[in-house]
Amino acid sequence: MAFLWLLSCFALVGATFGCGVPAIQPVLTGLSRIVNGEEAVPGSWPWQVSLQDNTGFHFCGGSLISEDWVVTAAHCGVTTSDVVVAGEFDQGSNEESIQVLKITKVFQNPKFNFFTVSNDITLLKLATPAQFSHTVSAVCLPSENDDFPAGTLCATTGWGKTKYSASKTPDKLQQAALPLVSTTDCKQVWGSKIKDTMICAGASGVSSCMGDSGGPLVCQKDGAWTLVGIVSWGSSTCSTSTPAVYAHVAKLLPWVQETLAAN
Repeated sequence: MAFLWLLSCFALVGATFGCGVPAIQPVLTGLSRIVNGEEAVPGSWPWQVSLQDNTGFHFCGGSLISEDWVVTAAHCGVTTSDVVVAGEFDQGSNEESIQVLKITKVFQNPKFNFFTVSNDITLLKLATPAQFSHTVSAVCLPSENDDFPAGTLCATTGWGKTKYSASKTPDKLQQAALPLVSTTDCKQVWGSKIKDTMICAGASGVSSCMGDSGGPLVCQKDGAWTLVGIVSWGSSTCSTSTPAVYAHVAKLLPWVQETLAAN
């Protein structure tokens, strides 16, 4: 009975759906890839959404930051004719209770540069709010002065290719644990392409790949998962020995807060 009581207490705590604390705990083995990844526990990354066009094709990932807002990469080129699919794990299944949410407005960062891929962030305002549940909830946003040092073990998730030559993306959500890489070390690989609105991770036997774009790079802070990066760009062959590059959310936070406050 004590166990049942604990479960009911957990259900009550979970019902508040605070940011960054999944009701279903993720299980990471520590080494895996999205190239070299592993399947996630269904529902354990409840902020992960799939961005799909009007044919149902998944082209990018994104993260719920509230019931009304999703953050993704500007280079994904999302329009209001695309949809946000929340609560999905297996894109090949019709059994899941997914939420297909229309987008009312797309806010692309005005400083986004397609050629340098700097300021690679877009906010999507949903036409109707997502209904939070044990498989749908928000990730925490960092604060501007949050410092996640190089070597911090973080996680990235997505339905992107599991190898760059793959003809299709996996049906089931993939996850990978990977360390943050210092800007200095990242510049040794990518040189001046690394701007101050970027953060690097990986080069550890794992990598994000095509189809993961716009999805989350999350690190734990005070027991909650925080959105540190947005999958942006990297090796054209999804090399697992090269750091992948993510939009640095803390550096882009002023624009995010301004946009949310004004809309």
